[in-house]
Amino acid sequence: MDSPTTARHRYGMVIDLDKCSGCGICTMACAVDHNIAPAEEKATSATGVAWMRVYSLSSKTLSGNEDVTFIPMMCQQCGHDAPCVSVCPQNAVDVDPETGIVSQIPQRCLGCRYCMTACPYHARSFNWWDPAWPAGMEVTLNPDVAPRMRGVVEKCTFCHDRLHAAREKAAMKGSKQIDPADYVPSCVENCPTQAIAFGDLADESSPVALLARDSDSFRMMASLGTEPGVYYRSARPWVKAAAAGKRPAAAGNQLATSPKQEAVHGS
Repeated sequence: MDSPTTARHRYGMVIDLDKCSGCGICTMACAVDHNIAPAEEKATSATGVAWMRVYSLSSKTLSGNEDVTFIPMMCQQCGHDAPCVSVCPQNAVDVDPETGIVSQIPQRCLGCRYCMTACPYHARSFNWWDPAWPAGMEVTLNPDVAPRMRGVVEKCTFCHDRLHAAREKAAMKGSKQIDPADYVPSCVENCPTQAIAFGDLADESSPVALLARDSDSFRMMASLGTEPGVYYRSARPWVKAAAAGKRPAAAGNQLATSPKQEAVHGS
């Protein structure tokens, strides 16, 4: 099988943290589109299911002012030695050589949660309860996405159902190439500030590839060498330093000693 770095396509995202308002609409759109059931009353941020969460991170300057950034976090779609792939004993996780997307196959998952332990981005959820919806809400389910059973791990798949729909539309036109406008993930489509860009990183002329190469763009914990397909952008030095796990060098913009990352949205 070809490696993700030689994939025909390499789908990815660039998220502008200077545009993100932390509204959480992306998380809600993701949950609705992927048939994530309402959280159980006893669910916590650790036991609820969320394919996408928004974290807040603050930096208090020496003058006492506080700057806050919001960080949408989902599966980072690692492009090199994805930790989740190597630890799964069931081959329930793999990297699609055609798209570079890290897949999650619930029918194969035995619930060991090794992938959750291996993921450095904490971007996976374990389904502790059978999915259930209040009476009448079942009519709102997305027919293109199968609900997952209790006892499996799930995560962001870059809206794989939308990729299939785009391929079907292209096939009906007699083409093997999808129209980029037909493959737009739910979070991208619903972001009110247009903070999320999506596309094919392998196409160097695509808008998302150009953004990824911009000097203000970076990857979370890039030193790990996992080469995520998700990039972030910010013109604020302290945000870039936090993403790299470093303290800003500038004395006037000091990262809080113990920044508390708190999920503001998601189960």
